[in-house]
Amino acid sequence: MSAPAEPFAVVIVGFGWWGKHFATRLKGHATIKIAGVVEPAAASHPGIREMGLPIFPSLAEAIARDDVDAAILTTPNPLHEEQVIACAKAGKHVFCEKPLGLTAASARRSMAACQEAGVQLGIGHERRFEPGLQALKKALDNQELGTVMHAEAAFSHDKLIGTPKDDWRTSKAVSPAAGMTAMGIHLTDLLISYFGRVKTVQALTADRSLGWETGDVVTAQLGFEQGMTATLSAVLHTPHFIRMHVFGTDEWIEVLNDSHPDTPGGKVRYLRSRTGAPVQQTTFDWEDTVSENLEAFVDAAMGRSTYPFSPEEMVHNIEVLEAIARSAEDNQTVFLADL
Repeated sequence: MSAPAEPFAVVIVGFGWWGKHFATRLKGHATIKIAGVVEPAAASHPGIREMGLPIFPSLAEAIARDDVDAAILTTPNPLHEEQVIACAKAGKHVFCEKPLGLTAASARRSMAACQEAGVQLGIGHERRFEPGLQALKKALDNQELGTVMHAEAAFSHDKLIGTPKDDWRTSKAVSPAAGMTAMGIHLTDLLISYFGRVKTVQALTADRSLGWETGDVVTAQLGFEQGMTATLSAVLHTPHFIRMHVFGTDEWIEVLNDSHPDTPGGKVRYLRSRTGAPVQQTTFDWEDTVSENLEAFVDAAMGRSTYPFSPEEMVHNIEVLEAIARSAEDNQTVFLADL
């Protein structure tokens, strides 16, 4: 009888809101072991110790260990490129919370480093694993909607309204285009997975209530190379609202989420409509898609499967992010070919 496989050992880098969420989700996981947490801030150490996890003072120390297979980065946006490349050079697989970078050039450098080192790069877009959105993707792949005309996407909440005004999340340079790096980038990832490459972007931001330099509302109009269009919005100060709606010539499909990916419970309503027929509704339960994404990353790192996010998609999403930030800043249409 063969011995059971060793757990895949990860270090979590950063113990803020999302780092704590990863630690909670992976605690007691059957195949993924938390080898420790990289957190230089002493104020966060009691919470790490309370979870019974070792503390590493630096990323360099953690990824130098032979018993660490990968790093999960939940650090501020500007650190991602440097840390991804450091992990790659150390021969460690690396899962990077979104965004992969703040510019197309940055994302390309991170991807190139991982490909040259032969390590798997993962990305924190767990919404692709939601059953309702997977059902929508299947319907699109099967051409059940007819010719796709347009899509509308929204991801808004008020989870961050208590963020101090000097926090990195409020800075235009670090978190450009209001809610794009927090929420909107999930929407562009989904739209890219549905429709392929974006051709043009027109975007607006506004500061309505929070007084953040980056703003608290972003809207964008996307034109895709395949010809369909899409609009998206992300609002940082409103009750929870998540919606994806795709309009085709034969049918439209709408997906509405009752709860955030970090909040167990709630339902997902999946609505389908055809001319002359009543609207059909299917209901899906909330699933732990954060863990599902990490499990897919580990499977890819171990060579057991292909990661659902292609390198081209991961980089193109940051090209779209940069285009949205530029368009909102300059009030002009941005052509992705220029990036």
